[in-house]
Amino acid sequence: MNYYQIPPPPVLAKYVRFFWVLEGEPGRGETYIHRSVADGSAEMIFHYQGLFNTLTGPSVPSEFRAGIDGQSSKFRRYETGGQFGIFGAYLFPFAVPALLGHSASVISNQMPDLASLLGQEGKDLEEQVMLAADNKKRAAILSGFLYQRLQKNEQPAPSIFSSISYIINTRGVVNVDTLAADVCLSTRQFERRFKEYAGFSPKLYSRIIRFQAAISAFGNHYKTLTEVAYECGYYDQSHFIHDFKEFSGYHPRHYFKGDTESTRWKEKQDK
Repeated sequence: MNYYQIPPPPVLAKYVRFFWVLEGEPGRGETYIHRSVADGSAEMIFHYQGLFNTLTGPSVPSEFRAGIDGQSSKFRRYETGGQFGIFGAYLFPFAVPALLGHSASVISNQMPDLASLLGQEGKDLEEQVMLAADNKKRAAILSGFLYQRLQKNEQPAPSIFSSISYIINTRGVVNVDTLAADVCLSTRQFERRFKEYAGFSPKLYSRIIRFQAAISAFGNHYKTLTEVAYECGYYDQSHFIHDFKEFSGYHPRHYFKGDTESTRWKEKQDK
């Protein structure tokens, strides 16, 4: 399994965390199952080689090749029996309305194809990325497309952007009423605006970000589950286990052992 990242150009760094590539080929007679866990950010994805079948998650056509994998509160499972290559752009949540012109809530827990979301522009982008000679050129093509969209939709950043960034930076340990007061909105107004740009309510989004912080501790074999839970802002281990099972489908003890669909390929990558 081959996974690596490509940094975005500085002009897009506010919206694109990084570009990524995942390539692999199952052994003869085997299938590769990819499980993605809940995530507060959306991704643009391009299957430039091979196709995946949906096992668990939003149903997508068998011929799906390019689209948006929306921010999710659920885990998903996909499988393939052949060689595959995927190029993706991992976005900050507010990139969807800022760059693509759609409310983030429209794609939450969804996976629309590019043509459905962007019309002819989406079809043209898909063709260009698929025909690119390598992934560096794919990154350049997608960067150019996103920069053009940024110029077209350019406007002052809403104050909600800072609230979303704050939740990410504090790993989901926040008070919603305080965040609303900071941007001079009532709690109800804040929740409505927040969902437009992040895709979920502030409370659910914070839970997902806190879970993601726990996920990032994978590989640190010197910490107990209790230590991971407290460091990530969980008040007790029962809440930690509840959220972890809801967002990944696994008990954290099982996940951190490394023998799961979500972690097996990461273990191989690190060796």
